[in-house]
Amino acid sequence: MALITFQNFSFRYKRSDIYALKNINLEIETNEFILLAGETGSGKTTLIRCMNGLIPQFYSGYYKGKILVNGNDTTKISIADLSTIVGIVFQTPENQLIAMNVEYEIAFGMENLGVPRELIKEKLEEVIRLTEIENILDRAPFEISGGEQQRVAIASILALEPEILILDEPTANLDPFFAGKILKLLKKIQIEKKITIIIIEHRLDLVLPFVDEIILMKEGEILQKDDKQKVINGPIFKNLNINKPLIYSIFLQLKENDLIKEPIPVSIQEAINLIKQKL
Repeated sequence: MALITFQNFSFRYKRSDIYALKNINLEIETNEFILLAGETGSGKTTLIRCMNGLIPQFYSGYYKGKILVNGNDTTKISIADLSTIVGIVFQTPENQLIAMNVEYEIAFGMENLGVPRELIKEKLEEVIRLTEIENILDRAPFEISGGEQQRVAIASILALEPEILILDEPTANLDPFFAGKILKLLKKIQIEKKITIIIIEHRLDLVLPFVDEIILMKEGEILQKDDKQKVINGPIFKNLNINKPLIYSIFLQLKENDLIKEPIPVSIQEAINLIKQKL
């Protein structure tokens, strides 16, 4: 059974006449790293709000169809209960951080759920090691850098042991160096914890090397969900008005001029390997 299933789901916000999502049929499986990409206003953020019950329980509107998370109808299970299955880190992580120091921030969610003290200590040690934040535990969240805030927000979600971790543009406020570190961390978490990670990200040059699958959206509809190589070598990705990596644009031109037959590379290392084959 899929972790998340959308069944003929459509949704429009209460004060809008336009459906933000239109007839969504989608299955999300376990242990995948998925990029959710699309043009501005395509419905990406609305889609992830559905995955943990924020739609329709918090954001009111009109919907039809059904969403199941681990077999649970999202209209019949509380957001609190869904948060232990689906964790979301939003674009501005400091808005999620409320405690006086980092260590208590991570423990806060577990304490609210009544997790025994010994288990809290055990989980704290695990997520602190995994996110590599040992040196900032006694600092206040507002005192640390944006990259560190991202790590703390991720750690606080991981402590609840979700099966799915969703991130809405986690590198938006980071320079390329720290953005790359966050993406490497996420891949490490996916591999070690064997969870599914869904990421909305516009900086495709940074994120594409790490993902397994891509979901493409436009005007509230899902255009394609498939293996990364199939998506980026297909016509839908090519025609979509999104910020494509420079490597993609270069090798697309080479392919269209019959100078290469191989799949388009998604990283500098893949491009180097392809060029070496040609020499």
